[in-house]
Amino acid sequence: MKTLPNPLSFHSLSLLFTPLLLLIFNFAQAQKPLLDSTQMPNAVHFLPPPPDTASAAFQYDKAQYRWGKEQRKDPVRLAIAVNDAIWSIDNICHIYSGVLGFDISPQNTPAIYRMLSLGLLSTDQAGKLPKNHYMRTRPYVYYNEPTIYPQDEAWLRTNGSYPSGHTILGWSAALLLTEMAPDRADTILARGFIYGQSRVIAGYHWQSDVDAARLVASAAVARLHADPRFMKLMKKARKEYAKLKKKNG
Repeated sequence: MKTLPNPLSFHSLSLLFTPLLLLIFNFAQAQKPLLDSTQMPNAVHFLPPPPDTASAAFQYDKAQYRWGKEQRKDPVRLAIAVNDAIWSIDNICHIYSGVLGFDISPQNTPAIYRMLSLGLLSTDQAGKLPKNHYMRTRPYVYYNEPTIYPQDEAWLRTNGSYPSGHTILGWSAALLLTEMAPDRADTILARGFIYGQSRVIAGYHWQSDVDAARLVASAAVARLHADPRFMKLMKKARKEYAKLKKKNG
């Protein structure tokens, strides 16, 4: 059965790897999203349900779970997946700072940080309704096997697997930053793809969870663009990015 290509082939590891150490206080999480779950598109109405366990699609999910376990044998890819497991706006900023070549932070890039943090807190809302509706069992629970990030195992047993919340976060970030920095689109999107695949490698999500999450994220970002408050934030972020480009040559 054909599996997805190793995402590490897209770009050099030195560009994609980010530090494991994070800021202790996450300022972004103290903010409120621009839109709540009832204002976001309801994925229950536009996504198919997760694959039935008797389907060919679920066989593919199982094959991808085995693929993910194989990827853990690469220590660099394993470290990336462990770092990607840390759910945090600041972690996302660290990850994409490595891609963009400058520090995304309230101090260094206040406009970009505010656009990204408020945007992501909003797109994250889009995963709540389908997760609660389907309450799909996660692969590590299905197989009764450990993940690469045991800190989350206990509480995520009661959290639905479909779609992947991490992937909504990572792919939304990639889309928003691509809009802000279209000249870096390929590298940004490649890192966003890798972020989602990290959830398969971690053992927390089926491949279909990740694939669905990319669609949910795309719908959520489109919905954000109908919000004038967000569009003002994006305009300021693009202006700040243009100044950084000019300053850094």
